[in-house]
Amino acid sequence: MSTIRGVLGQIGGYVIFMGRVVSHLPRVFKRRNEILRQMQRVGWDSMLLIGITSGFTGLVTAVQASYQTSGYIPDSLIGVLVGKSTMIELAPVLTALVLSGRVGASMAAEIGTMKVSEQIDALETMAIDPVDFLYLPRILAGMVMVPLLTVFANLVGILSAFVISHFHYGLNVYSFFFNMRDYFEPSDLWGGLVKAVFFGIIITSIGCYIGLHTRDGAEGVGRSATLTVVYSSILVLLMDFVVASVLFGSFS
Repeated sequence: MSTIRGVLGQIGGYVIFMGRVVSHLPRVFKRRNEILRQMQRVGWDSMLLIGITSGFTGLVTAVQASYQTSGYIPDSLIGVLVGKSTMIELAPVLTALVLSGRVGASMAAEIGTMKVSEQIDALETMAIDPVDFLYLPRILAGMVMVPLLTVFANLVGILSAFVISHFHYGLNVYSFFFNMRDYFEPSDLWGGLVKAVFFGIIITSIGCYIGLHTRDGAEGVGRSATLTVVYSSILVLLMDFVVASVLFGSFS
């Protein structure tokens, strides 16, 4: 019973936290410089890692698509399989999971350090609201930059899949990309981007919320970073199912 009460308390606390963040949206232009700085941290500073991850994901997807469909469909349709699986599922989910470890944990550790060293209390003493100074810029940056990183992951993943399909399976540009275009549906792309918006909010808000409740000094900071990765990864997968059910469930 105490465990259930604790879980419900955490959920309620998170909802209240997000309510406070939403209530500060009218102040967004006041913190535009901090928002741009956080967008650079979340987006530009993560491009190399996302590029490497999505590149190898594209290579593996092309190889697996050829292996699993051998004898059932022609190799000329590898591009279709790679395109749909990358845009709908692989790019947004893998991007979010990578950012959970890189961005979410970093934010939790940063805010957690500020909490245990009483810097957040100092901000409040100086009449600076930590909600619009610390949390709002980070959450908005995640909401904007995770979809953009997902587009980048789509591009790198599909191009890397084409490279191995060209050199290993002899597919030309026409067979790979024109077949992908013929079977392309707009929902393939925007469905993945809708997921990415929710993922960005989850990763950054969980990092901020857990960081805000950090205790016990350096040990607590490390624990907060770990919990952020665990909770945000689980919530990303849960939200992936929910959004996919809403957007694509009617087509089954």
